[in-house]
Amino acid sequence: MSPPSRRLQTKPVITCLKTFLISYSLIFWFTGVILLAVGVWGKVSLEAYFSLASEESTNAPYVLIGTGATIVIFGLFGCFATCRGSPWMLKLYAMFLTLVFLAELVAGISGFIFRHEIKAKLGVAYKNAVKSYNSTDTSSSAVDAIQRTLLCCGVQSFTDWNETAYFKEKGIPASCCKDNAKCSQETLKDLDKAEKEVYTTGCFTRVTNAMEANLGIIAGISFGIAFFQLIGIFLSCCLSRYITNNQYEMV
Repeated sequence: MSPPSRRLQTKPVITCLKTFLISYSLIFWFTGVILLAVGVWGKVSLEAYFSLASEESTNAPYVLIGTGATIVIFGLFGCFATCRGSPWMLKLYAMFLTLVFLAELVAGISGFIFRHEIKAKLGVAYKNAVKSYNSTDTSSSAVDAIQRTLLCCGVQSFTDWNETAYFKEKGIPASCCKDNAKCSQETLKDLDKAEKEVYTTGCFTRVTNAMEANLGIIAGISFGIAFFQLIGIFLSCCLSRYITNNQYEMV
């Protein structure tokens, strides 16, 4: 049995570690809530964008929802394990944080390495949607939604519509118009006249330019969130060790 003075020195350290770990777990829980909310928002609001890639079978919103829900549950588990002071629960929490860290690291590196391939696939999907546009099917509705939301037209430029069967029949889609009142069918069938009344920047160009301009910020945030897990792993392991040693010293 160790001297009482040593046990008294250990208890403040345990209390301090518990405070930090509970604070961390609450922040971790909050990030889970944010991911969950973003996943639900993406599923509801960005359905048009994802439907264009239906051939690629994207499940991004469901991945975010599932990840967010899991983090919410384990964030609460981390608070419970910390308050309970259970070494095995804290080790389990540290193991989960390690898995989250590795998954985020792999996802971030993969996304950066294969960014050009991902961009190319999105470009092909959007080109196919524009080429087969008929204003009635799901992919056509997605194209209209994207053009209205991003204030853009076509893939690289509004002139892309000149190569489609829809243009030969009805001209550029009305979703490209800056002001529908000024867009007559005669105007939309003439590229020179339409240039003044429709958005000229391509949708794919607008999206990729925005992504590339903010790539450094996106990468920094992603890796920052990933390495944030290391703090929780460190705190969990330290607290588990101190509690185990304190219990051993009391015997």
